[in-house]
Amino acid sequence: MADTARRAFIATLVAVAVIACVLALWELKLVIALVFLGLIIAAAMRPGVDRLAQRRVPRPAGVLLHYVVLVAALGLLLWLVVPRAIDQVDQAIGGVPTSQQELSQRAKHSTGVKHQFFVGLQERLRKLPSAGSAVHLSITFGTKALEALVGIFFVFATAAYWIFEREKAIAYVASLTPRKHRRVLRDTWELIDRKLGAFVRGQLLLVAFVATVLSLAFWAIGVPFWLLLGIFAGIVELIPVIGPLLAGVAAVLVGLTASWHVALAAGIAVLVVRQFEDYVVIPRVMGHVTGLSPLLVLIGVTAVGLLFGGFYVLLAIPLLAVLVTLLDVVVRDRDPAEEDVPTVLFAKESGG
Repeated sequence: MADTARRAFIATLVAVAVIACVLALWELKLVIALVFLGLIIAAAMRPGVDRLAQRRVPRPAGVLLHYVVLVAALGLLLWLVVPRAIDQVDQAIGGVPTSQQELSQRAKHSTGVKHQFFVGLQERLRKLPSAGSAVHLSITFGTKALEALVGIFFVFATAAYWIFEREKAIAYVASLTPRKHRRVLRDTWELIDRKLGAFVRGQLLLVAFVATVLSLAFWAIGVPFWLLLGIFAGIVELIPVIGPLLAGVAAVLVGLTASWHVALAAGIAVLVVRQFEDYVVIPRVMGHVTGLSPLLVLIGVTAVGLLFGGFYVLLAIPLLAVLVTLLDVVVRDRDPAEEDVPTVLFAKESGG
């Protein structure tokens, strides 16, 4: 009886500890997601930092150079796009009303999308909060903006530190494993790193490709807001499965504000670009980087979105790639050193 009671007590303690750990991880899921995002960014930058290091550029300077290029690219994009996007919106609605009376006149005499826009704007103006509520909303918005900035800084700081500390971390984890498994551990870690890096670099190329091609196509067709739609289509390319569908629906709906012919042409343009991307661009640029089937991607993305929310959908494919790689190595006993992963933008990467 005493032995049975002791075993039951130990089992209860283990179960409570496991539940406590799961609850703690659930509460920390945002921090874990941000850390994982930082590791993904580090995997994408590592080949470039390594190449610069081979040319005697210090690794901290190499990381800083990557960040400077990223900020410069975003600034250039905003400088090129924002003024033109504002002009397109202004032309579409016939200029921005400067008074409440002019807004009311526009709402009465406009039709279609313009009418909906001005009526909606009037409703928003009527529901503007009082001075006290406005201060509260401003504080809330400022707090959220600060949290977003802290999160962005945390992600990029994590990416930088991981590039510097990666080898030490691998060596430490390897020291905790039996000697006979250390080579497989290192090779598996390297394989996951290469997969994540190639996936991110490939996704960025696809975003640029889709945004550029569809913007030009929408402009040629005569779709309103062609630049905004093209950029939107490129950005939602980051959302697995659902992104291309959102781009197609948005293009058709905006096209309908012009005519059904424009809507049909816009839908066909999105479909053609998507097919060209699936059968020509992706196989040549990315290959089968993650090793995931479309069905597994669909199920995984849906499950992650339902369990954790929209933000975590962006991490669904990298997470699935990690899990599938671990299953291949641990369960299917595949040698990670023999796996070939497209490097995307770089020549064959060296191990470690």
